[in-house]
Amino acid sequence: MHWLVLLSALWLWPSPVLADGGHAHHAVPTLKNQITTVVTIKDNAVTLTFGPIDLPSGHEGDLAASMPKHIFQLPKDMYMVGFKSAVFTQEGKTLPRNYLHHILMLNNDKPSVSCPGEPLFFGGAGLEMTEAKFPEGYGVKLAKGQHLMSVVAFYHKAPPTKHVMASFTMYMAPEDQPVKEMDVYQVGVNVVCYSKFAQRGPDQTDEGIEIKPGVQVHTAPLKFSMDGCVKFAYPHGHDELLLIALENKTRQQTLLRTVPDVMRDGTFLEFQPHQVYKDAQGFPVTKDDDYEMVMVHHHPLQKQDPQHGMGNYLLYMTPGTCPSPATASVR
Repeated sequence: MHWLVLLSALWLWPSPVLADGGHAHHAVPTLKNQITTVVTIKDNAVTLTFGPIDLPSGHEGDLAASMPKHIFQLPKDMYMVGFKSAVFTQEGKTLPRNYLHHILMLNNDKPSVSCPGEPLFFGGAGLEMTEAKFPEGYGVKLAKGQHLMSVVAFYHKAPPTKHVMASFTMYMAPEDQPVKEMDVYQVGVNVVCYSKFAQRGPDQTDEGIEIKPGVQVHTAPLKFSMDGCVKFAYPHGHDELLLIALENKTRQQTLLRTVPDVMRDGTFLEFQPHQVYKDAQGFPVTKDDDYEMVMVHHHPLQKQDPQHGMGNYLLYMTPGTCPSPATASVR
């Protein structure tokens, strides 16, 4: 149910041997030997379809059944203006969202702003599978020829199910639509950069931070490495999450406060649309101020199963300052 369990594998990807692309029907160059992922472009959307795979799959003790990493290129420069994910059977039956462990989308040719020396994590989903649509006129540039990569995993402890599949669709701006480019910045209470995994505390694993019985509040200090104006914040959390927040401690401001919809026992349902931050005006973050990430969980006292939590955001922001309300040109 999290984004980062396979990041260590990203440092081991092979140099891509790409097929010739750019044929009719917008064929996309892909690795020849990875037949379990299909990439299609149609009506301003790029869709990656993963599978089928039979669950359970994997070795005893594994968290997830992983699909092969898939590297592909786009036939032209495109701007991603949103995305959605789905999990289903080959026969078309929708499956519960907790079948999906994670989908990660990375740009191997563009460095991360938030995690220096690592590839850019520009989109993805975990248990939340929230549909993302950025404010109109804003997008993330994916250039022709860049080596984009998907990393996908299903829960192998899901009930035995044949022909499990998933998809990740990127909404793309029409060619004639002007788009302001955004950077993507990842933040979390748990460590989100692979290069800092060695600094994790004893209560933190690839699954997240250990959640003890009762109410638990976790916080982590944060410094931004760029000045930016946040236009969209994609949240990520696990079961039993009550709240994720981003706060400016220097100015004593709560910038984001995201509460998930859960079942009575704390099982995660979704982030309702009004809980997902989206605003063309945006709010500023700076290199100078001190920030803090916050997450709150409640682990029922009677539950004996171990639980691990995460509280993350992917922040989509334009560089520099936010426009004043009087001069903002995009609404």
